Amino acid sequence: MNVLLTSCGLETKVIEQAFLKMLNKAPSQVRAIFIPTAAISPDAIEVLPKCLNDLLKCGIVRENIFVYDLHDAVDDNLFETYDVIYLCGGDPKYLLRRIREQGFDRELESFVKHGGVVVGVSAGSMIFADDMPNNLGLLQCALDVHCGKDICEKAGHYSLSRIERIRLGNEQAITFEKDSLVIIE
Repeated sequence: MNVLLTSCGLETKVIEQAFLKMLNKAPSQVRAIFIPTAAISPDAIEVLPKCLNDLLKCGIVRENIFVYDLHDAVDDNLFETYDVIYLCGGDPKYLLRRIREQGFDRELESFVKHGGVVVGVSAGSMIFADDMPNNLGLLQCALDVHCGKDICEKAGHYSLSRIERIRLGNEQAITFEKDSLVIIE
């Protein structure tokens, strides 16, 4: 499963390399959907250029990045032509509500099942965790993001059925392997 859940996006070289490894083509050929929908506060809006730069610094060209705000109906052909979905941070409840209202949850699930790459940043990661009502069901546990180094989870492999809360630091990410979730830093 090509899903990368983060607090701060492609914050480190290790996280960036994990993302690049998930791609099935050269970054310059990758087409990405950039979803800023969760950014409804001034602080979250201020971070959007950094999020967009995550994709650009990896070699994805700006012309291949489609900004989708989840306020319009999903184009049926959208997922056949894109390789990456990047879910920005902000308000996770608002983001999850917009995803459900637009039917984007079904498209997102299909996208992941067909090998598409999903990057969650902060709220974009939290929507997959068990502590969010009506969540997208990827994690069986609660997820805290932006945790201090003194309380964040140690890097390593954990059971997919883990129910203990994960505290993710700003320089960490969760990836998924066949029968485990992996925290990298």
